[in-house]
Amino acid sequence: MAQIGQMNRLKIIKSLEFGLYVDAEDLGEVLVPKRYAPNNAEVGQMIDVFIYLDSQDRLVATTDKPLAYVGEVAYLRVNQVNRTGAFLDWGMPKDLMVPFAEQRVPMEAERSYCVYLYIDNSGRVAASSKLSLYLHEKNGDFKSGQEVRLQVVSRSDLGYTAVINGTHLGLIHNSDILQPLRMGQKLKGYIKGIRPDHKINLRIQRHGAAARDELGERILAFLAENNGESDLTDKSTPEAIFSVYRTSKANYKKTLGRLYKAKKITLSAEKITLV
Repeated sequence: MAQIGQMNRLKIIKSLEFGLYVDAEDLGEVLVPKRYAPNNAEVGQMIDVFIYLDSQDRLVATTDKPLAYVGEVAYLRVNQVNRTGAFLDWGMPKDLMVPFAEQRVPMEAERSYCVYLYIDNSGRVAASSKLSLYLHEKNGDFKSGQEVRLQVVSRSDLGYTAVINGTHLGLIHNSDILQPLRMGQKLKGYIKGIRPDHKINLRIQRHGAAARDELGERILAFLAENNGESDLTDKSTPEAIFSVYRTSKANYKKTLGRLYKAKKITLSAEKITLV
């Protein structure tokens, strides 16, 4: 069934001077204005269009793609704020509104915020920065150590809040942050654990023996590609180690120890060498 706020593959049923009409099923016939219609489109052809309400609250379709769809979280810039709410640039002719009641903090023009896109009571696509109203804060079926997709959405004294797989919210504690993070950033992460209140703790780096095995393979590959030597020793700075391997100094030292005991490398104060 055709959906507002999503891309839909629909059939062209009319071709007129001012545009095309597509069969949007339960939504009826929807206009694709000529400037948004594909060239040489013909009646009976299937096309991919995004459906939303225009500035006059009429259903309209376009082949243009927005920066985000309904049900997604996106980091969007505020174009203006008026007495109705904040209006965000989401890549469409009509700005995306965030009503004042849906603003976690008062929004300001020319600043960007992470928002969730939803359909409001009038059928329009709208957005909210109150993500906890739309995403789950307690564990579903996540397991410790599970790899997940993360999107950074806010910061507090404890750390960064991130969206997990587009459905849940979790916390990356300050102690687990080994790299600079920015709002809206998407990255791979891992479930660190589930708290007694069923909320989710996250980490950015893989943990434990599996992580060190993976890091060990990367160290050996790095040595092989650099004439068997590296000046990144267990005495190197955390920043230098992180810039190459994206891991903590403690984890790097443990991995070097494992490789040394396995007689795969030799160690000195100035360099490590591939055996």
